[in-house]
Amino acid sequence: MIVKVVLLFLVFMAVLAMFGRLRLPGLPPKLGGKCPDCGRPRLGKGPCPCKAGR
Repeated sequence: MIVKVVLLFLVFMAVLAMFGRLRLPGLPPKLGGKCPDCGRPRLGKGPCPCKAGR
């Protein structure tokens, strides 16, 4: 019984992964994770504080 439950769970997770791969390729790429000048992590869409003159 436990083996059947585990097997169904794994099949369900595989189906979810296949649908996730079908949907995700159409998304635009993420913004860069770090500022190219100072290396700080970029949060949001605004400019990095190093470019704002702080």
